[in-house]
Amino acid sequence: MKLSLLSAAIKEAPSLIRSAKLAAISQVKAPSAKCPICGFFGKFRGFGDPVRTAAQCPRCWSLERHRLFALAVERSVITFADKDVLSFAAEAAIGNLVKGARSYKTSNYPHANGADFALNMEAIDLPDESCDMVICSHILEHVDDRKSLAELFRILRPGGQLIFMIPVIEGWAETYEDSSIRTDRERHVHFGQFDHVRYYGADVRERVTAAGFQLSEFTSDPVDSIHYGLLRGEKVFIGLKQQDPS
Repeated sequence: MKLSLLSAAIKEAPSLIRSAKLAAISQVKAPSAKCPICGFFGKFRGFGDPVRTAAQCPRCWSLERHRLFALAVERSVITFADKDVLSFAAEAAIGNLVKGARSYKTSNYPHANGADFALNMEAIDLPDESCDMVICSHILEHVDDRKSLAELFRILRPGGQLIFMIPVIEGWAETYEDSSIRTDRERHVHFGQFDHVRYYGADVRERVTAAGFQLSEFTSDPVDSIHYGLLRGEKVFIGLKQQDPS
């Protein structure tokens, strides 16, 4: 077993070295950028698999999605004042941006691991209309999103917002998912990560509105993408649970 693992590692070594060299070259060529979270200005680090060059702030470790979220907050697209906010799989970079909320609670599943709750997003153990805002950054691609969106809609108060980010391929009309793909290796190949169960296409909007939400989006313009080291075209989606007209 050990010999087979060693043999596999030796076979992969040239491609890994080549990838590392390409990443290093690209890193040198990447422009300096500013982190809107901590104020760092300079070269961002490579991150991810495959490696995205100039992706991670070396001071606060923020990634592109965190910095885009920060811009949405800075520009008052997202506001927390006097709201009860719940964040699933809360990331520190995002949690640190929640200012002025009436309450801020976090959930990790299946084990809380320092969070306030261990909530299953597909069956959330909270009362109806108990939150004003729910944040879930890169979570929906891990779960049964139809069950989860219905549950998120249920726990939000009228006028409440679901703030979410996902990996989405806008050029695909339909979301790619296949329940027969089950192993970690297969999921990594098909969905980009061992614990992902889909790649969203443009029809993600239909999935969200079908759950009852009114949907809006925030993305960066070309100059912001360069200045803050963002993924071009990445979006923050905002699902609004409309007020009861009665």
